[in-house]
Amino acid sequence: MNLAISLSVFPIIFFGELPDKTMFASLAMSTRGRPRAVFLGVALAFTLHVILAVTVGSILFRFIPHRVLEAIVAALFFGGAALAIRELRESDELPERESEIVNEEFGAHRKTFGAAFLVIFLAEWGDLTQLLTANLAAHYHNAISVGLGAIVALWSVAAIAIFGGRSLAKYLHPKALHLIMAVALTVLAVLATVAAIR
Repeated sequence: MNLAISLSVFPIIFFGELPDKTMFASLAMSTRGRPRAVFLGVALAFTLHVILAVTVGSILFRFIPHRVLEAIVAALFFGGAALAIRELRESDELPERESEIVNEEFGAHRKTFGAAFLVIFLAEWGDLTQLLTANLAAHYHNAISVGLGAIVALWSVAAIAIFGGRSLAKYLHPKALHLIMAVALTVLAVLATVAAIR
């Protein structure tokens, strides 16, 4: 395990997840059920998604030549930046949209833990941070270090949303966070492009 890789992955995933729909879903669920049970359900869902993402990223590393893989990584980072910009435009709608998802899914299940797990597990498929985690696992060639950094980042965002509550949400402006994420992903895309050309 490489702690430096985990520490470099943490801010990428953390800032990618902060303005995400699942952060708002976690916040909404914490107002409807016991926060500890919500956190445990959300944490399990995030953990499973990270395991899947680093597995996919590791498989890509083993079967695709290095230059081709770096080119794919660069393209995915550019795609992630474009997605962050798209979400920047839609960021004002996130709290309302996620409230609808929570009402549909959370209301259908009695157990808080199970409902929290299900809402986040379903919402995270194909999410920006899941794609980034797979991409980072392929880029760094170290699934455990990337997985650790990603899990801690996702759990941290969940804890902020669930235990920090609505008081913190007013200080986290989604548009600014999406802009930071777009810039960071563009820089990573350029670095990956340079690595592919070498």
